[in-house]
Amino acid sequence: MTTTTRPGGTATGTRPAPTLATRLRRAPGVAVTVLTVLLALLWVFPLYWAAITSFKPEQETIANPPTLWPQTFDVSAYTYIFQNSPIVRWYLNSVFTSGAITVLVLLLSVLCAFALSQLQFRGRTWLYWLVMAGFMLPFQASIIPLFILVNRLGLVNDNLGLILPQLAAPIAVVIYKQFFDQIPRDLGDAARIDGAGELRVLFSIFLPLNWSITVSLAIVTFIAAWNNFLWPFIVMNDTSKLTIPVGITQVQSAYGVAYAKTMASAMAAAVPMVIAYLLFQRRVTEGVMATSGLK
Repeated sequence: MTTTTRPGGTATGTRPAPTLATRLRRAPGVAVTVLTVLLALLWVFPLYWAAITSFKPEQETIANPPTLWPQTFDVSAYTYIFQNSPIVRWYLNSVFTSGAITVLVLLLSVLCAFALSQLQFRGRTWLYWLVMAGFMLPFQASIIPLFILVNRLGLVNDNLGLILPQLAAPIAVVIYKQFFDQIPRDLGDAARIDGAGELRVLFSIFLPLNWSITVSLAIVTFIAAWNNFLWPFIVMNDTSKLTIPVGITQVQSAYGVAYAKTMASAMAAAVPMVIAYLLFQRRVTEGVMATSGLK
């Protein structure tokens, strides 16, 4: 009877301990992971604190030491703000103005980008550089002349005065132009030979080919318009016409140090955008990458 032995005689099922060199190679990845987790906690904790504070009785919000979890769940803060402030009206105002801004920004940006990309006319290059110059002028720098103009037109405290100054979006024009430049001109020329006009070429050929970027830009534009605070705060002074970011500041002023009601109003304003982000996270990421110049 012959006996066969396995060379080396090492036990199976055991993994050799990682060497020092292997540990050093893994160290940067571990450090990045730990740092990422810490940054995520720093970002999440204020949201968590606002959420739990909104469900505390007012007496518990000023307790010392503070509690990390409500001892008694209380929804009276939410009941109070919905019954004693026009927060539903502010929601509707934000939906209307943000939706109008989104539709008009995309429409104007598409038309401008198509003209710069596909049409031949004198001054096209200068017009493109004028659009690019818009990146160098922050909106805050134009607030005073914009308000003077809106005031002279009688649009203060009017939805038109709120919407029109927010329609200039150079970044959307540039993004659309970059994508339109990549579409073969033969597609547009073939449609023109068949009798299609420029608008038909745009909306039947160019825009459908860039539908994904349109959806991404629409979501990002809507969120930016919804969160805009400065211009609505300046141009609107009628309580019934405020948008939700401005409206909750009025609630806070009325409540003073009522922390539960203040946090409840903040959470009520933030919840729609959080839900929208969770539903359209991939599209939001694509839109942010596009507006950052990435593809």
